[in-house]
Amino acid sequence: MQASRWIPVCPLDDIVPNTGVCALVDGEQVAVFHVAGSAPQPVYAISNYDPNSDAAVLSRGLVGNLGDRIVVASPIYKQHFDLATGECLEAPANSVHAYAAKVEGGTVWVAR
Repeated sequence: MQASRWIPVCPLDDIVPNTGVCALVDGEQVAVFHVAGSAPQPVYAISNYDPNSDAAVLSRGLVGNLGDRIVVASPIYKQHFDLATGECLEAPANSVHAYAAKVEGGTVWVAR
């Protein structure tokens, strides 16, 4: 198994709290979210591609929570994706990849 490689994405301050941005990480579109006040971490990263709508749009979705889960609602058909796991709550077969993400030195990093 290959070890994770951390890729710098952008300064945390470049992402408006409780929104997402799309970053190209090793040729893959990754939706990176800054979730204000979330514990244990303020950033999450999942694939930007929504398999329900066949479009790369998840970074533009609305961030919120369903119970204890921090989610993003896809802007097209409104399915909810768990930001920690990538699970699509309404259609688990359409879940997306979740990436490890962290903030270090004020910069957002995503693991590949």
